[in-house]
Amino acid sequence: MKRLEGKVAIVTGAGRNIGEAICKLFASEGATIAVTDLVQEAADRVANEINAAGGKAKGFACDVGKEDDIVKCVNDVVAAFGRIDVLINNAAISDNKNMFDLTTEQWNQTLAVTLTSPFLFVKHAARWMIDNGVKGTMVNVSSTSGYFGRDRAIAYTAAKGGVVNLTKSQAIQLAPHGIRVNAVVPNKIGSPVGRDEFDPTRPVLNLAGRPGVPDDLARAALYLANPESEFVVGTALFVDGGCTALMPGNA
Repeated sequence: MKRLEGKVAIVTGAGRNIGEAICKLFASEGATIAVTDLVQEAADRVANEINAAGGKAKGFACDVGKEDDIVKCVNDVVAAFGRIDVLINNAAISDNKNMFDLTTEQWNQTLAVTLTSPFLFVKHAARWMIDNGVKGTMVNVSSTSGYFGRDRAIAYTAAKGGVVNLTKSQAIQLAPHGIRVNAVVPNKIGSPVGRDEFDPTRPVLNLAGRPGVPDDLARAALYLANPESEFVVGTALFVDGGCTALMPGNA
């Protein structure tokens, strides 16, 4: 039996890169996919490719920086598919700036999309699950940038660090309802945040000796989203090729 047979999964930031890979892998494991992206055409493209391959998916436009859009998306997915079992909070944007070049508006927008949206999507999806007796699974995408400072980003690092403790608190508060929440922590997987181009020659420093690809993270998300990981709750699973094992100064 397929690992997500009969489940309905929402994946945010799903029009490209990691989100697209998660959608396609989950669909191959039997899930019905709500492909959610800021751009309707991008969501529809991924959904159409899944349907053409024999899966089941529908594209949904959603600006995850706006709570009204998130509430509408949750309601629209339930209206289309009848339920929600899995939520993958993948959408993010990065500032890629020094603090002195970053405006307050840019700071607020980066946190809204990268940190507040996982709070709101989990809140509203979990409310539906609880009201309907669904013991679902949720996965938030953090980053190694949430564990270490960077000279070219500050809002993004603050947001991704926040995702880690957000995940723990969500896990604690939702565990009594049978809902599991975990996080994955990638490093330089696929194309950079906000970009479409993937450069396989981009230099990386890790133990795997190669850049990460979207399927690497998709497989980790699949593990956390299905019953094989039923004893894993509130954790942050590093999918970084061993990057964080190479602490500066140890070489």
